[in-house]
Amino acid sequence: MNSILNYQSSEYDCGPVTLTNALRFLFTRQELSPDLLRGIFLYTLDTFNEHGECGKRGTSRASMSFISEWFNAYGNIRQFPIHSDYLRGKDVSPAADGAICSALSSGGVVIIRCLLDGDEHYVLLTGVEQDGIALFDPYETEAVYFEQESPSRDGIRIVMDEPRRCNRVVSETVLDSEEPIDYALGPLASREALIVLNTNASDGKQ
Repeated sequence: MNSILNYQSSEYDCGPVTLTNALRFLFTRQELSPDLLRGIFLYTLDTFNEHGECGKRGTSRASMSFISEWFNAYGNIRQFPIHSDYLRGKDVSPAADGAICSALSSGGVVIIRCLLDGDEHYVLLTGVEQDGIALFDPYETEAVYFEQESPSRDGIRIVMDEPRRCNRVVSETVLDSEEPIDYALGPLASREALIVLNTNASDGKQ
């Protein structure tokens, strides 16, 4: 059985946590090597804030693009069954006939940069549901767990009982929005996504 997905340890590490969650979802603990996990934290949290503090603007697009290439190189050199594709712009769409849903339907995962509380944020897409796309958001507040009723709203359903897969299901309409709303992919020109496949377990690239 694959591992329970993790939450952030700081305000800034949504990128590396979501990348490691992708691996936790796709592979068992016994399959994962420390050098693969080390590489994620080595190449992420690469930004600087206005005070010159490293990592305090999270993980850059350049780093995510590099990680995609690094996953593929690692897979080739180590004969490890991982494949990644980095998507930009109009290719980053939740449409049923797009690359994202195709990857999810074949057993892969997709890391997207979306909006949360007005800031850019990384989350993990893990599957397609009738009412939207299942995702795991690594930024969680305690308030969710103390609500008498799940604080779902239009287009966003809270999931409380699937810690190995998701904690939200978000509609295509919300994801595809260019407006500054939670979990929206935002303007087409600034969209990015990282597809990750276990090539031994998916119907994706072999």
